[in-house]
Amino acid sequence: MFPGKLTTAEHEELKRLRRQNAEQAKTIEVLRKAAVFFAKESDR
Repeated sequence: MFPGKLTTAEHEELKRLRRQNAEQAKTIEVLRKAAVFFAKESDR
């Protein structure tokens, strides 16, 4: 194997992890917005 070149398995894992990371980033953003919303609601 060439140095720095990913195997097929490594490439697939990288794609899976990047997809998972994107999904988690979206979830975090939704939860952050919900936390802000509920914090404002509790101040009423």
